[in-house]
Amino acid sequence: MTTLNGPQTTGREYRNLSEPQYASRTDINTAITVRDGTTLLADIHRPDADGRFPALLAASPYPRQMQDLGAPAGFIEAGRTDFWVPRGYVHVIANLRGTCGSEGSFNFFDAQERQDVHDLVEWVAAQPWCDGNVGMIGISYFAMTQLEAAVERPPHLKAVFPLAVTSDLYEGANHHGLLSSSFITPFLAMMGLTSDRSDKLWRSKPVGLARRVLNSPRVHKKFETMNGEAAVTMLRQLLRLPHNPHPWDELWQEAVVKHPTRDEWWEERNLLPLLKEIDIPVYLGCDWQNVPLHLPSTFATWKGLSDNGCVRMGMLGEFGLTWPWESMHTEALAWYDHWLKGRDTGITEGPPIRYFLPGADEWRTADSWPPSQAPHRELALRADAALDADEGEPGSRDLMVLGSGLGRIKASEIDPPSMLAWTSAPLSQDVDVVGDIELRLVASATAIDTAWMATLHDVAPDGQATDVTSGWLRASLREVDEAASRPGAPVLPCRNPQAVPLGEDVEYRIPLVPNARRFKAGHRIRLTLTSDDQDPSTPAIMNFRHASVGTSSLNTARSSSRLLIPVLG
Repeated sequence: MTTLNGPQTTGREYRNLSEPQYASRTDINTAITVRDGTTLLADIHRPDADGRFPALLAASPYPRQMQDLGAPAGFIEAGRTDFWVPRGYVHVIANLRGTCGSEGSFNFFDAQERQDVHDLVEWVAAQPWCDGNVGMIGISYFAMTQLEAAVERPPHLKAVFPLAVTSDLYEGANHHGLLSSSFITPFLAMMGLTSDRSDKLWRSKPVGLARRVLNSPRVHKKFETMNGEAAVTMLRQLLRLPHNPHPWDELWQEAVVKHPTRDEWWEERNLLPLLKEIDIPVYLGCDWQNVPLHLPSTFATWKGLSDNGCVRMGMLGEFGLTWPWESMHTEALAWYDHWLKGRDTGITEGPPIRYFLPGADEWRTADSWPPSQAPHRELALRADAALDADEGEPGSRDLMVLGSGLGRIKASEIDPPSMLAWTSAPLSQDVDVVGDIELRLVASATAIDTAWMATLHDVAPDGQATDVTSGWLRASLREVDEAASRPGAPVLPCRNPQAVPLGEDVEYRIPLVPNARRFKAGHRIRLTLTSDDQDPSTPAIMNFRHASVGTSSLNTARSSSRLLIPVLG
C-alpha cells in the first residue's frame, strides 16, 4: 500500500490499534435484495481467512468499481480498501438503487434511500463472514448515507464516522435561497455519466492500467493538495459528455425549477429533524475550506445530535480532505477498533471537539460548539471602507448589480462597483477567531429582490488575501429564527418570498459559515460584499458560484452594519 495522503489523526496518538495481518479477497457484483424486492449491487472486500470480522459499509451512487482507482476525483470517497481489510475489517462498497447496475431509480436522498441503506446494513450483518458488528465509512455522499442508515436505527449498526456530511439537501443545493448552480448542475450530470457505465468500462484493461499509474507512489503523492476548485472544474468538463437524461435531468428540474424554495419535496430530504433518533456513537468532521458544501451542515448536525451521549468532532486544516479520500484513516481505525472490536484505543478520552487552528497551525480542543470562551466583537462597515470598532462618521456605500440579459460588463467597468470591501488596520496582536460569524447588514435596494454574498479574508502584510469563509442570503428570503438570538443563528428561508421594500433600509442577518483562524499580528481582516458572484473577479470559495437572482439594482450598505466575529479570550 502506498503512503496515505492527508492528516491521519487530529494530532493525537492512539493505542492498541489493529495491525495489518491479512491478505484480501474480493467478491464483485454481489446481489443484495432489499425489502421491496429491488436488487442492489456491491463489491465485497474481505480478509482471506477463516472466521468472522466486523464490516464497514460504504454506500453511494458513485461507481463502486472505481473506489480503488486512485484518481483525484470527487467521487472516489469510500476509503482505502487496502488499509481496512489487512487490519481485519470487511469493506463492503455498495451502489444505491438506479446507479451502476443496481436496480430501481435513483431519487436523491429520499425516504426510500434511507430504507435501502438500513437493509444493506442488516444484510451485511447476516453474512457468514461478518461477526454482526457493522460500521460505515466514506465522506460526502458516503457520509450522508451513514446518517440515512443511523436515523433508521438498524439493530446491527454500532457506530458511524460521517466526515463532510450534508444532512439537509436543501442547504447543500441552495445557500439561504441562492442556488449553488456551479455545483448542483455538473454534479447531477456527472452522476448520469458515471451511472450508465458498466463493468465493460470500469473493469477494463485501460482503466486497470490507469489504476496502476495513479497509485504509483510518485503520482499518488501529487494528489495530497488537490482542492475543491479542481474537482468542480473536472465536473464542468464532464458536462460536455453525453449521458442518459433519466432520471438526472428530471432531478435537476425538481431541485432547480419545480422546488426553488423549501417545501415538502426538500423536507423529505432533510435529516435534521430525524437526528434525535440516532443513539449510536457518531464521529463528525470536515475541513475548514469546505465552506460552500459540507462545512455548514457539520455544525447543524452537531447541534441536531445534542441529545446523543457519544458524539465527537474533528475539524481539519487545508487539504484535510482531498481525493482520493484516505485521510483520517488512523483516527477512524481508533474509532472502529473501539466500537466494533472492543479495544481500548483512547479515542473517547479528552474533550469531544478537536480542531486545527490555521494561522497558528496547531490543534486545539473544545467542550462545546461554538466555544464558550469566544465572545463576539463588533466591527463597523465604515463609510470610508475601513473595518473598525468605531463607526466614525455615519454614511453609506453603493454597489451595482446588473440583472441577466443586460450583457456582460466587467466588474472594473461598473460605477458604482459590483463589489465592496472593508479592511481593518494592521492587527497589533494575534486574533484567534473561532466559532459562529455573522454580518448584520443594514442596506437598501432599488429592486424587489437581490442577493447578499459576503466573504471574510485574511490579508497578509504583502497584500495577499486568503479566503476564510463566506455567507449568503437571498434578500426576499430573509426571515430569521429570532428565538435563536445568538450571533450566527441560522436564517430560515421562508416558503413565500417577501418583496424587498424599495429604497428602504432593511437589517439582514447573514450568517457566515462557522470557521476558525488566527489572524496574525500585522495582518488585516477584510470583508467583501457583492450581489452577484458570476463574475470571475468576485470571491467564490472552492469556485462554487450561484445563479443570479436576475434583478438589476443599486444596493446601498450603511455604516451602521456590523460584522460580529468570535474572538478567543
